[in-house]
Amino acid sequence: MQLHEYATRFETVALDRTDGVLELRVHTNDGPLQWSRTTHRELAEAFACIARDPDNEVLILTGTGDAFSGPSVAEGDGRRLMGPQSVSDWHSVFIEGRRLIFGLLDLEIPVISAVNGPAYRHPELPLLADVILASTTMVMQDAAHFNGGLVPGDGVHVVYPALMGPARARYFLMTGQTLNAQEALDIGIVNEVLPPGDLLPRAHQLAAGIMAQPRFVRRFTRLLLAEELRDRMQRLLPLGLALEGMAILDGNSEFE
Repeated sequence: MQLHEYATRFETVALDRTDGVLELRVHTNDGPLQWSRTTHRELAEAFACIARDPDNEVLILTGTGDAFSGPSVAEGDGRRLMGPQSVSDWHSVFIEGRRLIFGLLDLEIPVISAVNGPAYRHPELPLLADVILASTTMVMQDAAHFNGGLVPGDGVHVVYPALMGPARARYFLMTGQTLNAQEALDIGIVNEVLPPGDLLPRAHQLAAGIMAQPRFVRRFTRLLLAEELRDRMQRLLPLGLALEGMAILDGNSEFE
C-alpha cells in the first residue's frame, strides 16, 4: 500500500510524510479533535494502512491546534454520549476497540507522540508511543469513563497501571483526576515537556535521530520494547471492553 492510496481517505485523520517520517494529525474540521465514533473507526483503519505501507519508517502522532483530544465531559455524561446500545451495537465497538489499540501497538515502526494540548478522550493512545512529548499546555484526564458513568475498560485500565503504578492509576481512573504536563513528567508518563512551538520540531528532531539507525534496528527495537504492554493488552483489553459493555447494557434500561 502507498500513501496516496489512503492519505485522503479519512475525515478526522490527516497524514503527511517526509523522508520516511509520517506525521499523523487528528482533527475535527481541521481544528482540535472532538472525539467521535468516526475517529474511533478511522484511527483503527489508519493504523492498519500505515502498517501495510513499507515506506513508513517513523510515526509522529499529534493533534491539531491547542488540544489533542476532547472534549471533557460532565459527570454522568459518558453514558449519555454512548447512547442506548444493543449487544450487536456494542460488538462493533468491541471489535473497533481492539483494532484501535492493537493497530497502534502492532506497528513495527517507532512511534513518537507529541501531545499538543489537553487529552481528555482516549488519553491512553499517545502513551502507547515509544517517546512521549507533551506541550506545557497539556492536561490529561480520563474524562468519559468512570466519572461519566462508564467502566474504564478500553485500554486506560491497562496503560495507566503499567506506566504510573496501580495505586496512582486507580486514583486517576476513579476520581477523574486531571494531570498537568509537569505532574505527568514527574510521575513518568511523559518524557519531555516543551513550549507549544517547540513540540513538533523536537518530535522531528528525535525522528531524525531514530532514522539514523539501520532499518531493522529501528523496527526490531520497537517490537521488543512494545511487547510487554502488548502482552498486558492481550490479557486484559477484551475483559475490560466486555465489562464496559455489560455495564452500559445494564444501565440502558434505567436510561430509557
